[in-house]
Amino acid sequence: MKEKVVIIYSGGMDSYTVLNRAIQEGFEAYPLTFNYGQRHKKEIDVASAVCQELGLEHKVVDITAINQLLQGSSLTSDIDIPEGHYAQENMKSTVVPNRNMILLSLAIGYAVSIGATKVFYGAHSGDHAIYPDCRPEFVEKMNAVSQIANYDAVEIISPYLHQSKIEILRDGLEMGLDYGKTWTCYNGREKACGRCGACQERLEAFELNHCQDPLEYED
Repeated sequence: MKEKVVIIYSGGMDSYTVLNRAIQEGFEAYPLTFNYGQRHKKEIDVASAVCQELGLEHKVVDITAINQLLQGSSLTSDIDIPEGHYAQENMKSTVVPNRNMILLSLAIGYAVSIGATKVFYGAHSGDHAIYPDCRPEFVEKMNAVSQIANYDAVEIISPYLHQSKIEILRDGLEMGLDYGKTWTCYNGREKACGRCGACQERLEAFELNHCQDPLEYED
């Protein structure tokens, strides 16, 4: 029998690569997607389409009720999405308070309930400066807690924790992945805006990998 693992799967580039990497490594993947009231809900539809295509049991969990406690982020509150390069100065407003601790806790509980041994999520080195809950020390401490929080230990795996989005994309391209099946833009419109930090970082990753982004952009 294959080893069961839970993948926190947003529908974005990073988690899409993590999901496919886990599958290629021979794990039985159980993707888990959260609706936490993010503006770019389009990523949830993209995630569902991919899971359906792959024939995976996909859980989409509505946790929007917690949004009333997690104010102050431009991803969940009525605050303008910052534009420009992905840097701490202008992207700090996209931090959702305690998001990954909450999502990981729920994913760990799901893992225990289905007999999965690991939870994967797509933190990477480009997130370290902006998002405290994507830093190595956070992952290490959450992993330590996850080992003792239940009768069954669950390991937290971030396969790209020390790699950049450029390297993540390179790995995915080598796996033959189609990134037209992902959504990155923080604005959930019909086309990606090309101006927000998430779009800028994505476009840079494609440029530095010398290939064309398959998504359509407004600009």
